[in-house]
Formats: sequence, structure tokens, C-alpha cells
Amino acid sequence: MDFNKATIVKLRKAGEEFEVLVELEKALKFRKNEIISLDDVLVADTVYKDSKKGMRASENEMKKIFGTDDSRKVAEIVIREGNLEVNADHKRKLFEEKRKQIVSIIHKNAIDPRTKLPHPPQRIEAAMIEAKVKISEFKNAEDQIQDVVKQLTGVLPIKFETRIIEVKVAAHFAGKVNNVLKNFGKIKKSEWGNDGSLKAEVEMPAGLSTEFYDEINRISHGEIETKIIS
Repeated sequence: MDFNKATIVKLRKAGEEFEVLVELEKALKFRKNEIISLDDVLVADTVYKDSKKGMRASENEMKKIFGTDDSRKVAEIVIREGNLEVNADHKRKLFEEKRKQIVSIIHKNAIDPRTKLPHPPQRIEAAMIEAKVKISEFKNAEDQIQDVVKQLTGVLPIKFETRIIEVKVAAHFAGKVNNVLKNFGKIKKSEWGNDGSLKAEVEMPAGLSTEFYDEINRISHGEIETKIIS
């Protein structure tokens, strides 16, 4: 790869700045553990103090700040903890992807404590805009949820909880319904009758319950009994 097209990752630690050159998309995947090999990410197997000037970090500097003079170990720390320099268009794209992931997590796992129903994605998005919620395009969505919910306080009531739902279904729909249970949550109890009928309890995020009811009713044509256990 052309060095001029490489992305710089910068990490400031203990008053010192360190840089590595990476391929942007691969560095992002590396942070998500979708790529394991450092060789796929690094454009240059070097840790810099200033990559544009070609100033390398010395072994003594790395040892002092990171506790090791192994440039590959230091490079991995810089990639995982540092700031990626990306252009505005790509940054906007990453931001939108992260925002959608956060909205999806809240929609699937949380409910409105007043109605006991999940918030529609559009309502969550509108609330995030109203509350001027700040998110990072580089951090994992899961790691930002707690902070996002805190920022939404006073704008959107949110409660994270799980539900255990009991299901009873006749033999001719039992197999398909059992597959749905596996897809939506953890089966806590399962009893198959001599006639092939199924009685089961499934635990799932409360936010998925509406979608769950829609799916099992569609498959069974409404010939199913459900009850919230907890």
C-alpha cells in the first residue's frame, strides 16, 4: 500500500505521542477482533514519534512508556487505544453505522417502563437528536450504551430487563415454534407431550417480546397460548 494513503493512528500516553501507519478498514476490523493478524493491518512495522517526518520511537522511549521495547506489542496498543485520523466522509459513515447499532441495541433490549413496550427505533433516534447525545464512532456500541442511556435521561424513559414467557402450542406447529424460541432467547424449560405438543419457557430481552409474539402468532396462525412468567 502507498504510504501516502495510509491512515495514521496516534496515541498520547504519559505526555508522549506515538504513531503507527495502518490500513483504515483493517484497523477498524482489528479493533473489533474481526482480524487477528497485525501484519494485515500495519502498513509499516514501525512505531513513530512523528510519521510524517519519519521520526521513529526509540526502544528506550517505548520501554519507558509501555513497559516493553517490542515494537509490535506497542503498535497493537496504539491501534487499539489511539485515535484514527479519517476524512470527514468516512467519519460520518462510521458515525451513522455506530448510531444505528446503538439504536438497535436499545430497541431490542429495553422497554418504556410506563407502557412495558419497546421503544420504536424512530422514537429512540428522535430522542437522541433532542438530547444531543454524543457518541464515538470508534468505540464499540455496547460499551457506549450506559452513557447514551444516561444522556437520554429526562427525554426518553428506558428500562433494561428480561422476560420469561411461557408458550404452549399443538404438535403441528411445535417444531417451527421451537426454532423461533431458540432464535429469540434462552429456553429455560421444555416439555414435549405424548401427542407432540410443546410447553416451554423462554427468556429474552424485553424489547424483543413484541417481535417474538408477532413471529410465533404468524407461524402458528394464532393457535398458541402465551403467558408472561416474569
